[in-house]
Amino acid sequence: MKEIGSLAVIGSGPSALYFLYHLSQSAEDFRHSLDSITVFEKTSLAGYGMPYHPETTDRYNRANISSEELPELPETFVAWLRKRNHAELETWGIVEEEISESEVYCRLALGKYFSEQFQRIVELFRNTGIPVDVRTSCSVDDIEEEEENRRTRLRTCTDGAELYDTVVIATGHSWKGEDRAEEGFFSSPWPIFKLLPAPGEFLNHPVGTLGASLSAFDVISSLSHRHGEFLSTDRGLIFKAYEGAEGFELVMHAAEGWLPHLQWDQEEPLREIYRHVSRDAMLSLREQDGSLRIATYFDRVCRPALIDAFEKDEMDELVRLLRDEAFGFEDFVDEMTERHDYVDSFEGMRKELEEARDSVENHRPIHWKETLDDLMYCLNYHAELLPAEDHVFLKGSVMPFLMNVIAAMPLQSATMLLGLHDAGKIRLVTGKVKIEGEGREPGTTRVSVESDRGQEEIEYRMFVDCSGQKPMDLDAFPFQSLAKQGAVREARADFLNPVKAKEIDDEKLLLEDGVRRLRIGGIDVDAAFHIIGQDGTANPRIFDLSFPHTSGVRPYSYGLQACNATAEIVVRTWRDDIGAGQSEEASLREVSRTYDGDRT
Repeated sequence: MKEIGSLAVIGSGPSALYFLYHLSQSAEDFRHSLDSITVFEKTSLAGYGMPYHPETTDRYNRANISSEELPELPETFVAWLRKRNHAELETWGIVEEEISESEVYCRLALGKYFSEQFQRIVELFRNTGIPVDVRTSCSVDDIEEEEENRRTRLRTCTDGAELYDTVVIATGHSWKGEDRAEEGFFSSPWPIFKLLPAPGEFLNHPVGTLGASLSAFDVISSLSHRHGEFLSTDRGLIFKAYEGAEGFELVMHAAEGWLPHLQWDQEEPLREIYRHVSRDAMLSLREQDGSLRIATYFDRVCRPALIDAFEKDEMDELVRLLRDEAFGFEDFVDEMTERHDYVDSFEGMRKELEEARDSVENHRPIHWKETLDDLMYCLNYHAELLPAEDHVFLKGSVMPFLMNVIAAMPLQSATMLLGLHDAGKIRLVTGKVKIEGEGREPGTTRVSVESDRGQEEIEYRMFVDCSGQKPMDLDAFPFQSLAKQGAVREARADFLNPVKAKEIDDEKLLLEDGVRRLRIGGIDVDAAFHIIGQDGTANPRIFDLSFPHTSGVRPYSYGLQACNATAEIVVRTWRDDIGAGQSEEASLREVSRTYDGDRT
């Protein structure tokens, strides 16, 4: 890909924002190979992104990332906030005198910041002579490959069709499940406004959420602020329901009965892929067949890094366990899960709140959490090297543990949650939930809960699925012409031991040429995020940065820092490719080695 030519970017949220920022920082390198940029944004506002968009979220939905944790843009978030006037800050619930790099603020403020950074980046391109066309209220409905002229056709909602030399898909979150509002069922919390009662009215009944994650707390925060107020007491906040809203209650359902763990202080707020191991050392861990075993990664990279972290945290028992070579990754997950599995999750959160507040306010890092986060971030960018057996372990055991422990709920959110609990307005139900459908009472949804206590059925007049975005199936991929042309394929992993495939449910397997492979979710991309076709060939012109599309291959690519790292990988690959002046075929071979090494 020596020439970028005409570039189309689909989406203008954080993935696109960071991609354009890194591209702008190398604009001189691309001045003779990049002809133009066209950005397609389906909403009327560019640069926000779904979680931060005023049409999606409200002032009570708080981000879980501070200014010091945000990857670089033309201006820092805290510097931008300090330039806002008092009235604007007040609409976001921000006290001007208390603006801090380590504080977290509402998502609407972050969205406005992103949108202004987006406009500044667009101007950076225009100042270098690269034209940028930003098309709002314009969705891309389909993409087709035109092999004869080696270009890509985009079809938009206006029935237009245009050809581009290079396409970057950065569509971000997409909630396509169907709500059944007449039954009180909502397939996602977004947009949050669909859940809110009309002004002056209340939801005088229990509201259920599937999941007790940060998304569930968005529902809790938006609804609780419309049904009462939080009052400060000696013990913290307590919730007082408005007159007429006495029947309002929140019920969270979580399979393991876990609540998210809380924000902690960090020595290094920004994640790094190679903080604890170099790229060359990482690739040297591969077996002769090219695979990377997760047990090898744990023993050679994670174990020494975690020992060092637990020594800093003065957690001698964990150091002793990790020094025993028989204590493996699965043992570590079980041990740490048990240490954070409270009989009463709310009382566990209350205890942890004291520790977390001491960590944040007195700048006492929790080294093991920060180290584990970095280690899993590194593994994420090499996950396609894992065999199917390790993907099963990663998804089934490691990821649920990580999403609970590394979730980092802001301290203010925890105090609100505890205030609701102390007022008897929120509870947590442990057990695996199945949404059964319409309840016996009209206007309700019936769910079944399976737990150690047996099985019970509950009916809700409002039930919200907050279980998060799943990897997108190929038949749900938004650009179906690419699928029909064979230009994209399902992400997969090979079993080292074919017998292990017999232990997996058939619907989780692909059968190709008599070989069973594991479906790991989403579509297949290479190390530089080229889409991969049915024939296993990387497409030199189409790149996919969208997490719901690529989360099978990149399962720990959560959050804004991953948006930044992904964008940087693509831009650096382009820059190195153009600078090397290689042939397209040779260039693609190099791309696959840029971060992850060849697939074999």
